[in-house]
Order: sequence, then structure tokens, then C-alpha cells
Amino acid sequence: MAAVQSTKQLATKLGTLANTWVHDPFRPNIQTSTFLQSLARHPRLTPQAVQAVATLHRGDVKKAYPLSDKMLHPPSTPHYYDRLLEGFKKSQEGVARPWWKIFFNIW
Repeated sequence: MAAVQSTKQLATKLGTLANTWVHDPFRPNIQTSTFLQSLARHPRLTPQAVQAVATLHRGDVKKAYPLSDKMLHPPSTPHYYDRLLEGFKKSQEGVARPWWKIFFNIW
């Protein structure tokens, strides 16, 4: 009975993490929270799986291994990732680049 109770506790913990997961506006039909909720109903849910999801949610890996400035701004195209983030943000807002900027590859 103790194993069943711990599985229920793990499922509750994972369900809570799934409910707080950030919504992906670019893929509305595929959400990580939906996957995690279905994983919480799995009969063989392990503490390691719940711990892995909690680690991803907290961003521990990003904190443990921060990206250097050299990695974020490579010498060949130093503004690549800045432009990529800007493109994602504008796309999320519904703002598109004009056709002539796309044609002439102007940012």
C-alpha cells in the first residue's frame, strides 16, 4: 500500500509541475504540460522522472552551465542569437518583417 501512496504523491507532484509549465505559443497543438499530465498517470512513475522534470522546471542546468559571451556571440555572426530571439518575440506578437527586408536580408 505504501508503494501505491508514493506513486499517488509522485503523480500529484508531477501534475503540479505540469500545471505550472509555460505554454508554448508556437506549437499550440503540442504542449509539454499535456505530456507531463499523461506521464503523471503512468503506473510506473518513478521518483527519478519527477526529479528530472523538477530540475528542468527550475532551470538548474542553465544555472550550472551558463553560456559564455563567446558562445552567444560567435565571431562569424555575432548578432545571430540576438536576431533569432527578436524574431521569436516579434512572431509571438504577430509582427512580420517587410518583404524587402527579407529579400535583401536586412534586419
